Amino acid sequence: MALAGILGNVFLAVFKLFAGIIGHSTAMLSDSVHTLSDIFATVIALIGVTISKRQADKEHPYGHERLECLASLLLAFLLFATGCGIGWNCIRAIATGSYLDKELPGMLPIVAAIVSIGVKEAMFWYTMHYAKQLRSSAFRADAWHHRSDALSSVGALVGVIGARNGYPILDQVAGLIICVMILGVAIGIFKDAAEKMLDTACDETFETSLRELVYAFSEKSGITVGIDDLKTRKFGEKIYVEMEIRLDGDMRLQEAHDIAERLHDDIEQEYADVKHVMIHVNPAEK
Repeated sequence: MALAGILGNVFLAVFKLFAGIIGHSTAMLSDSVHTLSDIFATVIALIGVTISKRQADKEHPYGHERLECLASLLLAFLLFATGCGIGWNCIRAIATGSYLDKELPGMLPIVAAIVSIGVKEAMFWYTMHYAKQLRSSAFRADAWHHRSDALSSVGALVGVIGARNGYPILDQVAGLIICVMILGVAIGIFKDAAEKMLDTACDETFETSLRELVYAFSEKSGITVGIDDLKTRKFGEKIYVEMEIRLDGDMRLQEAHDIAERLHDDIEQEYADVKHVMIHVNPAEK
């Protein structure tokens, strides 16, 4: 999957760079830079996912999932820097009026934009399919990178057509639109990765579902199980659950342990993203 993304981006980056230079289009040159950043993005995502799948070891007893978040952060910084560079060049061209001295874009940038839109949208769906299968935030970020490139090509197409019809400034405006889109995607990726790096709690829907599972377990087993405390946290793409349950204080230790163990297994079987469950048993007050 990653190889297909890299090869596809190499082809598009070279094609759009050639079209931008030969066709005299700033918007298409900006779009080619965006596509070039996709190549680095896919490589970073691949490295992050590969490392995050390593088994826990003595130095990393909780695993390596957060390294995938680190890959997503690198993607966000890469996108942000790309967007700022494109935006600065367009603003400078508009402020100095240098765009007026350039030749009008030719037909080649239009062809390149149309090809890019189709290819990048296909790459978005292809990458997102595997991102969902692997539950990978890095590949999900990479998929949205493809989508942002497809949208930037739409902006480039509008800018080139506008410039060819007597509005040369639209070529620079399209570059600015591409800049804003790239920055928006970068901020979204950064926010998602940062939340997972900071042990952010799961949403209320997930915690409510956990509580309902405990109540269903209680009814099914005929044993009164209360919940004194529940904490969840995201660890990369995985979830850690810490729960304090309440059982009859007169219950034998072995029996209480067996109940907690059964509940532990039910939670891990029900939720594939839950990596670890810690259950503490409190005696119910009489």
